Amino acid sequence: MASECKGKSSWPELLGAKGEEAAATVERENPYVSAVVVLEGTIVTQEFSCTRVRVWVNTYGTVVEVPRIG
Repeated sequence: MASECKGKSSWPELLGAKGEEAAATVERENPYVSAVVVLEGTIVTQEFSCTRVRVWVNTYGTVVEVPRIG
C-alpha cells in the first residue's frame, strides 16, 4: 500500500534518533504526512493511512522502529 502513497515512505536513518527530532524530519521530508510520536507498547488502531507516520520511541524518547507510512 505504501507505493500508492505520495512522497518518501520510510526513514531507516532515523532509527536511534530522538523521537521529536525524527517526527520533524519525517514531516519536513514528506509534506503529505503527519508524524506522531508513540511510546512503544501503546495500543493503536491498525488501519492503514497514507497520511500518518508513527514514530515509535522507548521511555528515553529514542526511536526504536523504522518510521514508515501506515
